[in-house]
Amino acid sequence: MTDDTDVTPSPELDRIDNAILAVLAVEARISMTELAQRVGLSKTPVIARMKRLEREGYITSYRAQLSAKRLGLDHVAFIEMRLSDTREAALSAFNKAVQKIPEIEECYMIAGGFDYLLKVRTRDIREYRRVLSEGISTLPHVAATSTYVAMEAVKDSGVNTL
Repeated sequence: MTDDTDVTPSPELDRIDNAILAVLAVEARISMTELAQRVGLSKTPVIARMKRLEREGYITSYRAQLSAKRLGLDHVAFIEMRLSDTREAALSAFNKAVQKIPEIEECYMIAGGFDYLLKVRTRDIREYRRVLSEGISTLPHVAATSTYVAMEAVKDSGVNTL
């Protein structure tokens, strides 16, 4: 598997490549035989296409989708982060530090009224408060945070990491 930063763009994907990606996005554990049948090719060309899609960075990983509710991790909060310094060195330090807090499930740099949007997943509000005070608030260059607690997941892709 490759990192998005070291991928050379390839020509546009054809109908078969798109069909392979669509099936794998929903059923990553599908057998090669079944995948080949679904996209209308034999097994060998499908395997070759998948290897090319992996090599070119279209497929970056295969993972199980976990149930947040069953794992007791269904408390979700979104945090707007404003930094005191947005020069490249400060952004880099912040980005690196975010990677070390496992409860931060997603982190996006935002163009708008704040600098970052974080998705934080914990067991309950008490654990969230601990993560906020001991981890998130101590991230480099944090000037202010605003928290929004999700009341219900209308659509949720599941837990990506524990």
